[in-house]
Amino acid sequence: NLSCLPASMYTEIQREQPDGGNILTRPDYTDSNPELIKPKKLINPVKASKSHQELHRELLMNHRRGLSMDSKPELQRVLEHRRRNQFIRQKKEEEEAKKLQSPFEKELLKRHQRLDQLEKEQEKEEDHAPEFIKVKENLRRTSTVIGDEKA
Repeated sequence: NLSCLPASMYTEIQREQPDGGNILTRPDYTDSNPELIKPKKLINPVKASKSHQELHRELLMNHRRGLSMDSKPELQRVLEHRRRNQFIRQKKEEEEAKKLQSPFEKELLKRHQRLDQLEKEQEKEEDHAPEFIKVKENLRRTSTVIGDEKA
């Protein structure tokens, strides 16, 4: 009674899909004609290369040993550690610089920011002015400059 049960689920699936589960297409030629030349499978040049075979061998060895392939090379880890430390050091220096500012410097910075904001608002207002007003102002400026040069 146990002999009629399949050995695995895979064999059972194969029996259920005898031809429909096959992804590969059947060749157009028939085996009965000996005059036809049968095509050979092409060699993959990447897999045939020595460097690829060595790399593959090394990966298999590392996998068997249980070495983690997700770990980064030592150089990359050191460089990332340095970048991280440098970024942290830069942040600390900026914070210390902010703490060391005197009240006078803070007030100067606030005034400078207000002046910048006022200048930006004036530029926006000038941008909204009609074109003929801008041209007229430019003409006045050039006429006064030419008039001053003649005098």
